[in-house]
Amino acid sequence: MKIQVLGPLSADINGMSIVPTAGKPRQILALLALYPGRVMPVPTLMEEIWGTDLPQSALTTLQTYILQLRRRLGTAMGPGAPGTAKDVLATRHGGYLLQMPAESVDVHEYERLVGEAQQAFDENEDERAAATYRKALDLWQGPALVDVRVGPILEIEVMRLEESRLATRERRIDADLRLGRHVEVIAELVDLIARHPQHEGLHSQAMVALYRAGRQATALDLYHRLRRRLVEELGVEPAPQLQRLHQAMLAVDPQLDVVSGPRRSSTFDLYAA
Repeated sequence: MKIQVLGPLSADINGMSIVPTAGKPRQILALLALYPGRVMPVPTLMEEIWGTDLPQSALTTLQTYILQLRRRLGTAMGPGAPGTAKDVLATRHGGYLLQMPAESVDVHEYERLVGEAQQAFDENEDERAAATYRKALDLWQGPALVDVRVGPILEIEVMRLEESRLATRERRIDADLRLGRHVEVIAELVDLIARHPQHEGLHSQAMVALYRAGRQATALDLYHRLRRRLVEELGVEPAPQLQRLHQAMLAVDPQLDVVSGPRRSSTFDLYAA
């Protein structure tokens, strides 16, 4: 079985999709897929489907959804399968679980690659870090579970995954900047800043990329626009390391011209105290 949650929900066995068309069974499959091999308690599944307003028939209805998923599993597995649908979507005391290897779900492969990339980054292997971060990001086919109606539990999971995706892009850009690819990342950073107008880390990366590309005035203007936005909308000044980065650009600090910058550091912490 292969399951994808980093984009539209996809799950197939032997090339046959087992994703149901009905909304609530899709939610159950998505939630179970995020935690393969772990029991998902019945109350958690109910909260995801109905929130706090449980119908009287909640348990019976949930069991019906599980049965529908097992039927789809059984059809895809075929009569010659070594196990049964009940072995794959198993009942345990107080809940249900998908009996499948974690690497069969794209999110777990993604998290494994991110861990490898971070280790390479920390060991100053920037080329391997950038390539592995990129490989992890290539697993994404769109916003997480974009075609699944999410309840309170899946909503938190989706937020967590999207935050992880943004952080991974930020770290990959850090690796690219340490490799001197400042011109190549400018367009991507402009797009990211438009989507995250108060994100100071992305702004620091864009400032450094622009500065190293010979666009000092644009880099300084970017800082002033961010500062104005933070003061007007939140009543706060930019972070101290961002203020120091701005001052370093005004002073034409030679450290900014060093392609790789300090080792084991993000661009945002280039001028950390």
